[in-house]
Amino acid sequence: MRILVSNDDGVFAPGLKVLAEALRELGEVTVVAPDRNKSGASNSLTLDNPVRIARAENGYYAVTGTPTDCVHMAIHEILEAKPDLVVSGINSGPNLGDDVLYSGTVAAAMEGLLHGIPALALSLNGHDHAHYDSAARVAVALAKELRAASLPRRLLNINVPNLPWERILGVEVTRQGFRHRAEDVVRATDPKGLPVYWIGRPGGSADAGPGTDFHAIDHDRVSVTPLQIDLTDYQAFAPVDAWLSGLRP
Repeated sequence: MRILVSNDDGVFAPGLKVLAEALRELGEVTVVAPDRNKSGASNSLTLDNPVRIARAENGYYAVTGTPTDCVHMAIHEILEAKPDLVVSGINSGPNLGDDVLYSGTVAAAMEGLLHGIPALALSLNGHDHAHYDSAARVAVALAKELRAASLPRRLLNINVPNLPWERILGVEVTRQGFRHRAEDVVRATDPKGLPVYWIGRPGGSADAGPGTDFHAIDHDRVSVTPLQIDLTDYQAFAPVDAWLSGLRP
């Protein structure tokens, strides 16, 4: 397999290295990642500045842009042939529920999907990230299954409990849960006395019942959520059409 690996935590993130090394057993791995942490970049592209590509000290390609830039540049400029699989991660922290709307990890995988390539977005739950190896093992297993099954283009958002492999209780296909509203913006003052602001932390889980990604993680199971690009709310067609009827000539 030809595998493109990226992330949003930056080219020197420990999860990136563990993931890339684990995937090498499956074939040729190319790593293209942001030159610094770009968490929360979502699907943004860099349009107001040129994008630069350089080799980092670890041999990976470092891009002065977003995770989406990285995958876009890898496919169009760095790689000689389109990869068979895009894998993004291993993210430091989960991407559960509506996190996927902001996640650069998911965005890098989605850029692969937009180019017709199956993609995996991989995140490790928690903050004491001692078990990147467990998440890498999940990535290798899923990549092998994708290769064997010739699954059509898909994007799978995968969250892995931060546990030793033998303590993980299984794998579950899940839907997105939802979080409570984020915490309030934190206001502070810089050394010049000017106001500065920190975005508040994400809210806790609100919809976390059985079948959700939150529920799987809370019960020490790997969560696998298939995602799609089409955001159309098809159930809203009829009520919106009725609402628009009064506006039509």
